[in-house]
Amino acid sequence: LSAAIAITEQPVSVSVPVGYSFTLRCRAEGRTSLQYQWFCQHQSVCHQIPGATKQDLPITAQQTQLYTCRINDLYKNAVFSDWVKVEVHQCVARGVPPRLWRGEPVIVLNPTEQRVEVGKPLQLQCAAMGVPAPSYQWYRNGNLLEHQKKKKLWITHAKVSDSGTYLCCASNSHGEHWTNAVDIHIGKQSQPMSHLQLCLSVFLSATGKIALLVGNNHYQHHPNLMAPVTDVFELSRLLDQLGFQVVSFLD
Repeated sequence: LSAAIAITEQPVSVSVPVGYSFTLRCRAEGRTSLQYQWFCQHQSVCHQIPGATKQDLPITAQQTQLYTCRINDLYKNAVFSDWVKVEVHQCVARGVPPRLWRGEPVIVLNPTEQRVEVGKPLQLQCAAMGVPAPSYQWYRNGNLLEHQKKKKLWITHAKVSDSGTYLCCASNSHGEHWTNAVDIHIGKQSQPMSHLQLCLSVFLSATGKIALLVGNNHYQHHPNLMAPVTDVFELSRLLDQLGFQVVSFLD
């Protein structure tokens, strides 16, 4: 019976910088002596780790992988430990984590400020190192978001009420660390500016000389002019060369 073997200590997931050395641990009890064998999985390919036949598996982190340990007894009973993730951060700023790091959470990716149109998806992302791997909890305007407990916060269809200040807390048995707080703006798509609004914005932002050109071609009580469009174009080019900001209207 598989119950003949009881795992008393499961390995735990970690989140570490590349090159970091640590140990995965597994402990079990059985009616006979026990044999251990570790396995790893990377990109859906699982294989036995040669020589990894002890309770402890020393690792120098190189790439993100999953690990499990198989325990056998002399009666051919076998059980597997939980699968654990060793998440490896390839690009970590110098000095992070600090030299005397004991595994407390260290934020390595902060969320960024965003403006999102109503109905479009909102995604915020953060990441932290930690031994054991940190758990995550997102907050908006200081209020805990019940279902947002992953590195990525995902809202499929953003509403105006989703606007606010977001931040995330990464925590493990050694403590907690908070990301930066970021402002998220959810609003309706802004309409393109009319020609009049565009001209007004030029006037409001302009410094120096401004020229307003109006070329009228159609008059109610006057014959049509020969070439006001061409005149406005030529004049605007000339005034532009003289350092004017030019706003042109036709009819």
